[in-house]
Amino acid sequence: MRKRLVYIILTVVLFGIEVLIGLFADGWVRSYLGDVLVVILLYTICRSVSPDRPVKWYVLPTAILIFSFIVELLQLWGFCDRFGITNNFLRIIIGTGFSVVDLVCYCIGIIPCYLAEFMIWSRNNILDR
Repeated sequence: MRKRLVYIILTVVLFGIEVLIGLFADGWVRSYLGDVLVVILLYTICRSVSPDRPVKWYVLPTAILIFSFIVELLQLWGFCDRFGITNNFLRIIIGTGFSVVDLVCYCIGIIPCYLAEFMIWSRNNILDR
């Protein structure tokens, strides 16, 4: 439960930062930092509800990266417009503009997640011996 609590706290903090970025930031903070942090937020959300480790350390970060890429590709396809989504909140969450730079930001943001998973996996394997 303690591990889960750490991820819950990180989720709340990161979500708060994302909301502040969305409401008040502009320039590179909104354009890049928000996208870097969103994949870390997705990671902490997943760990909050499922702290057990998968068989391989890279499974969760890879799944989050693939999910992020799919959402970005849906933006390229015009998902919100094609399905008539007019709710501003949903349009912000899903996004409406494709950018290759966003894909790069997701890749940068997922690096700490891979590192955290690898370190936890390595520590657990050392302790299991």
